[in-house]
Amino acid sequence: MTDTIFLGIESSCDDTAAAIVTGDRRILSNVVSSQTDLHADFGGVVPEIAARAHAERLDLAVEQALEEAGLSLRALSGIAVTAGPGLIGGVLSGVMCAKGIAAGTGLPLVGVNHLAGHALTPRLTDGIEFPYVMLLVSGGHCQFLRVDGPDDFTRLGGTIDDAPGEAFDKIAKLLALPQPGGPSVEAEAQAGDPDRLPLPRPLLDRPGCDMSFSGLKTAALRQRDQLIAAQGGLRTQDRRDLCAAFQTAVAEVLAEKARRALAASPAPILAVAGGVAANRQIRTELEAVATAAGARFLAPPLRLCTDNGAMIAWAGIERFRMGHRDGLDLAARPRWPLDRRAAPMLGSGKKGAKA
Repeated sequence: MTDTIFLGIESSCDDTAAAIVTGDRRILSNVVSSQTDLHADFGGVVPEIAARAHAERLDLAVEQALEEAGLSLRALSGIAVTAGPGLIGGVLSGVMCAKGIAAGTGLPLVGVNHLAGHALTPRLTDGIEFPYVMLLVSGGHCQFLRVDGPDDFTRLGGTIDDAPGEAFDKIAKLLALPQPGGPSVEAEAQAGDPDRLPLPRPLLDRPGCDMSFSGLKTAALRQRDQLIAAQGGLRTQDRRDLCAAFQTAVAEVLAEKARRALAASPAPILAVAGGVAANRQIRTELEAVATAAGARFLAPPLRLCTDNGAMIAWAGIERFRMGHRDGLDLAARPRWPLDRRAAPMLGSGKKGAKA
């Protein structure tokens, strides 16, 4: 089905994205409109602002994606859209935009799990076969998955509290660094000493692949407060050393849990995706783990690690090939676990399991 051409729409958090992708893995366009400037003064993403920005930008992103691909809506085979999980206002904006296009054109509509978009990205970029082990690590999610099919995911472990990206953002905030926190902390860490300020490696004393980053964040906060109390302020080198210590702790925890994931579920490939996968130290640690286990290591290009429409278009193509179609009653979902057989890690409520 190399003639399959899908529009992918992504609006689950603070990036408004649209892309055109073909069934033979060509990305014809990949438009991402960042909202970083809109949220900069608030130290994090404000859901109401994000939802309004998505509503204002989605049609422009779709128009630009089609223009860059040199195609019209009539040339498409279908429309894929993130239907969850995510900030419900943003997800709803994307779903309604996709529904409108589908209703106006008669094109098939395919709702996509945002996390599946990340998890299937190595299939788009490298054409790999199933199965493989995936570390999905981002601002809101962190879990190890065994991927056996486009809709067949087994969770091997995950975070019981904060995701690493969320922890990076909070560390950046307490050190008065710009948001998003991941790139800011990584930049500071390059000139820091990771061994000067000791930080814990949570849950490494327990078996399994589950992770915790809330306590690590709190330990970093205490280190900061002790430095301020001892010397009347935080020096530039203190900030760099604390960033280096925090980043190294996260990287070592992820590496050890990756080693355990590969031991528990051997696979020929260890892949990583999500915004935190852009961190170079984390990539290096994970690659070493894969090599030691005799597995191939795969990380998408940096532009496909963060949220984007291309991964949604590809996941839509994968589901479309399986015969999946959605109607105009497609619902936006704030929660949508990939492994529906696994017990919820972060609790559950009327809206379903969080993860």
